[in-house]
Amino acid sequence: MLTMPRQPDETPPESAIAFRTRHRSLVWSNPNASDALFIRHALLQPRFTVLLDAAVAFGMDVLYAEWNSLLADDGEEVRRATPVTQRMLKNIQNGYEQTTS
Repeated sequence: MLTMPRQPDETPPESAIAFRTRHRSLVWSNPNASDALFIRHALLQPRFTVLLDAAVAFGMDVLYAEWNSLLADDGEEVRRATPVTQRMLKNIQNGYEQTTS
């Protein structure tokens, strides 16, 4: 895990605020969207640098939890994003494991 996920009642860490600011286009119509919504949009519109930023800001456990929740819904958007998103998540996880071993 890259960072500890925050508890819902805590003030967001600087990394989460920075992620939301840097990638506000993910939910441009809702600036008050939850972190979970930002993460879900990042997972459904997979771009490596965005997912890497999300992993640093929220941790891999949070990304995988949101991704597994999306996979359970099994919508068309999820099916479209699945091959690319899963490959990117795996590569981010592998990179982190290589740097920490």
